[in-house]
Amino acid sequence: MYRGVLSSALASHWRREVLRTSLWFVPAIEVVAAIALFAGTLTADRAAYRGDFALPGWVISGSADAARQILTTIAAAIITVVGVVFSIILVTLTLASTQFGPRMLRNFIRDRGTQVTLGTFVGTFVYAVLVLASIGTGSHGDFVPHIGVTVTFGLMVADLAVLIYFVHHTAISIQLPQVIASIAGDLAEAIKEQGSGNPEPPVTSGPTAAELLSRAEAGGGVLFAPASGYVQFIKHQNLVKLAAEADAVISLEHRPGHFIVRGHRFATVWPPEAAPLVRQALGRAHIIGPHRTLSQDASFGIDQLVEICTRALSSAINDTFTALTCIDWLGENLCKIVTGWHPARVHRDSQGFIRVVAAEPAYDRLVQRSFEKIRQSSLGMPAVMIRMLEALARIMAETTTEGQRRVLLEQAAMIDRASERSVPEAADRADIRRRYEAILTVESRLTASGWNV
Repeated sequence: MYRGVLSSALASHWRREVLRTSLWFVPAIEVVAAIALFAGTLTADRAAYRGDFALPGWVISGSADAARQILTTIAAAIITVVGVVFSIILVTLTLASTQFGPRMLRNFIRDRGTQVTLGTFVGTFVYAVLVLASIGTGSHGDFVPHIGVTVTFGLMVADLAVLIYFVHHTAISIQLPQVIASIAGDLAEAIKEQGSGNPEPPVTSGPTAAELLSRAEAGGGVLFAPASGYVQFIKHQNLVKLAAEADAVISLEHRPGHFIVRGHRFATVWPPEAAPLVRQALGRAHIIGPHRTLSQDASFGIDQLVEICTRALSSAINDTFTALTCIDWLGENLCKIVTGWHPARVHRDSQGFIRVVAAEPAYDRLVQRSFEKIRQSSLGMPAVMIRMLEALARIMAETTTEGQRRVLLEQAAMIDRASERSVPEAADRADIRRRYEAILTVESRLTASGWNV
């Protein structure tokens, strides 16, 4: 079965994303590691208790009562710090929701530094409690896990270092430029993962995608959405295998990021006789949830940057410099899209037949959603309009086709017209006009040089 390298990579990326956007996975791993560490030190302590070897001089020694007091104090201190860490996390999430928007919360929850910090303290607490519980009476008097107590002291020192790191990391992570750069980095990774397309199989067979879509539209079996919510991930491998077994073609009308309503049209199948078989497995091949993710939805990263930008331009916040930063990162990622955005629209089986026709975001739409809302929110703001035109000029320099340039020219023309309507100062309008003419100059030079493929 031909499945394609990209499909497998995206599936792995989605699984990593699901685990990463949780506050329990990393702490759970560290708790398991703490239990394994306790099992190892307990074995060594029992061997030393039996006289199998002598404890080194650096191992802490003392009575059972002293060990209990030390471990109880450390465990109480650690659980107190855990409460402080939880409080800091909640304050950070509240600040993020208020300042950046509620959709930014997942970016803070998936932060690896926060998860490791929480897991380190919880793991230390679990280890200290287990060592405390192991103290008891043995055949040679009181059993005191000296190695375990010493390791607990070592973990406490490590926890202090982690706490200092966490305070520093939190202070850095809530700064707007850092938040914006982090989202832009995730977007760049999504563009790289999703935009390269599937490699072609050794052979291609059967009708073209246009012919199959025409057949499905004319007389295909209609499939309805199994649940309401946002499409988060589509398992194209499963659908290709199912369609090949049924000798059918599945045309998906929604892509990850779209909101679907249960019972509404979702996909079509040709021939229509295969619809009942496909309908049973369609729900298992789609992950539908209450929110969007970046796993197969690069436009979500663009929307996040646009949301921060439009909030910054609102009269309540009025933070022009944050908006300019968002535009800079949007322009940088759109340059990547211009040169490397070739998502797989068709998915073939091992014989080269098209089995799944997917809906993918087009370059035109990605450009439009990057600038339209910002332009609408920036009326009367020359600095923002100038920065958008400068970003469009940088993107224009990377274009290779007339179609790519046409979309950018349309956006630039709308910005120029908006400035004529909303900017009262003639000198500001002249500055905006010069940036617009610079875009026209770049476009003319590329056209004249024959840079068109």
